[in-house]
Amino acid sequence: MPSSSTTLVSKCTVFPDRKSDIKDLKLSVSDIPMLSCQYIQKGVLFTPPPFSFHDLLLFLNQSLSATLSHFPPLAGRLATDSDGHLHITCNDAGIDFLVAKAPQLSITHILPPGEDVPDCFKDFFTYDNTISYLGHSMPLAAVQVTELMDGVFIGCTVNHAVTDGTSFWHFFNTFAEITKGASKISKSPGFCRNTVFNSQAVLKFPPGGPTVTFATDEPLRERILHFSREAILKLKYRANYGCLSTKQTINNTQVLGNLGNGKVNNNHSEISSFQSLCAQLWRSVTRARKLESTKTTTFRMAVNCRHRLDPKLEAFYFGNAIQSIPTYAEVGELLGNDLSWGANLLHKNVVAHDDGTVRRGVADWEEQPRLFPLGNLDGASITMGSSPRFPMYNNDFGWGRPLAVRSGRANKFDGKISAFPRREGDGSVDLEVVLAPETMAGLEKDVEIMQYVSGMV
Repeated sequence: MPSSSTTLVSKCTVFPDRKSDIKDLKLSVSDIPMLSCQYIQKGVLFTPPPFSFHDLLLFLNQSLSATLSHFPPLAGRLATDSDGHLHITCNDAGIDFLVAKAPQLSITHILPPGEDVPDCFKDFFTYDNTISYLGHSMPLAAVQVTELMDGVFIGCTVNHAVTDGTSFWHFFNTFAEITKGASKISKSPGFCRNTVFNSQAVLKFPPGGPTVTFATDEPLRERILHFSREAILKLKYRANYGCLSTKQTINNTQVLGNLGNGKVNNNHSEISSFQSLCAQLWRSVTRARKLESTKTTTFRMAVNCRHRLDPKLEAFYFGNAIQSIPTYAEVGELLGNDLSWGANLLHKNVVAHDDGTVRRGVADWEEQPRLFPLGNLDGASITMGSSPRFPMYNNDFGWGRPLAVRSGRANKFDGKISAFPRREGDGSVDLEVVLAPETMAGLEKDVEIMQYVSGMV
């Protein structure tokens, strides 16, 4: 690959095109733990637009200003009051807009089949290694537009104490929608803070604020594993009904669920497609780590609580509305049983995470306020983030859907997995897998999972 150097061309501040009618938003029980997490970094790759790069920048600058007027918290700053409560001050201070160029990089270069994700993607984002607590003194979001030899990458960076994945992609989608010419946005964010997550509990920080909870200098490899709809349905069949030959074709969509058109199966007794995929990954990564059979391994999933509460939160409630579900198993039991054993553990935990569980989680945090323990301290953990349900490929800025979704350096450690929908939109999934080099080498040789992988980047 050619040199991955990316040159910063310009940087400016973009302000909302109208003043905020919101003064302050209090950070919630779900927001505050994210203050030790790094800013979210996700972006989309496009072919060149049918107009000049200069014109594109003008369009993006104007539409970003309009978008911020719908999302005033993102143009604000964090503040801590005299009682220790944290707020977003919606003061219209603006966000950073950066322009960069990497003329030596082509789409073919940065999407190499069968290789690790190139490091150049990390240069397509700003605010590297920036923890969310620093939003007290710096912008809560930034957009970087990078011109490539034959494409454009639009990278969005947002404070994780301000948004979760649902709100992040809502903002990104709205930015694209307005750029494309919408005079009225299709989905307005909700800023109500009269929810179960609103609390008087105070988390005390050391002078200067918290630090990240994981090592940022450990050697890592990163790959994208592609799983087709058919492969995932086979995994789902194995998890629910037992063995299935990889050569066998599945036609019984009524039994396997309607994954392809995005319909949700409400049968709580059935292990879902995504739970089946997660269980297979859990097994294969654990095997690749060569852990002692008596060691406890953890698979941690972040779940959206908006629809789990009674009454439900607004679907587009803006902020964090997530909780972590850890599932534990001894290595020997996880690998000694079949796929359905681990999948059923994950399934039961997800199904059990109802209104009462969410509220107990809030009460537990209020009794002992703490930061989110991101990382893999015991060497036996996996953390699943993002979601194949996020509308990542809906980011059409006016000349077509993205070619690919990629992330930056933020919040990556051995065992961090992110799930993306594939561009086809048929229920296939891309897993962004970050592992220690020796574990990745073992995973690549693991026949049980690799028989389902249709491609790797």
